[in-house]
Amino acid sequence: QDDFYLNLLDWSSANVLAVGLANCVYLWSAHTSEVTKLCDLGEDDMITSVGWTQRGHHLAVGTNSGAVQIWDHAQCRKLRTMGGHSERVGSMAWNGYVLSTGSRDRSILHRDVREASHSIAKLTEHRHEVCGLKWSWDGQQLASGGNDNKLFVWGMRSCRPELKFTEHEAAVKAIAWSPHQRGLLASGGGGAGR
Repeated sequence: QDDFYLNLLDWSSANVLAVGLANCVYLWSAHTSEVTKLCDLGEDDMITSVGWTQRGHHLAVGTNSGAVQIWDHAQCRKLRTMGGHSERVGSMAWNGYVLSTGSRDRSILHRDVREASHSIAKLTEHRHEVCGLKWSWDGQQLASGGNDNKLFVWGMRSCRPELKFTEHEAAVKAIAWSPHQRGLLASGGGGAGR
C-alpha cells in the first residue's frame, strides 16, 4: 500500500528487518539472508505499522482495523492482540514494556504489554492522524507528530503535552531524538514541510 502515513519497516537490534506488505509481515535476517513470513492478516485487514522492542525479540504489528498484535519472531507465534483504536494504527514506539501507538482516530495509547488490562493512558491532543512517535533515549519524553502539522512532546506520565511546536507546514512523520544530547529533537514532515 502506497501511503505516506504508514510505518512499514523496522530493523531490530537482533539484525532482523521487518517489512509490512499489504496484509503480511515478512522478516529478513541480515545474518542468514533468510526471509520468513511472520503473519498473514487475511483479506479483511492490512498491515499499517511495525515496531520492534528495544531488545529485538518481539514485534508489534499495527493494523488497518485499529488492532495491535504482539509477535514472538523466534517462534513465529502471536502472543496477543490488543484493541483500543477505532481506526488504523500508523505509528508506534516502544519504551521498555510500554508500547505507545498512534492512530488515524487522532489518539495515542500507552499500553503495558505485560498486563492483561494493558491500557495505561490515552492522549488526545492531535486534531488529525498521529503519524510519528518516538520515545527519547532516556525514556522520559515521547514526541508525537500529526497530520495536523503539529509536533508535541509529552512527559512519561503526562496527559497534556509539555511542549507544542506548530512551525511545520505539512504532516510531521519524521522524528528523531539525539542520543548524544538530552532534549535535542529533530523533526520533519511531508513535501511542504521545512
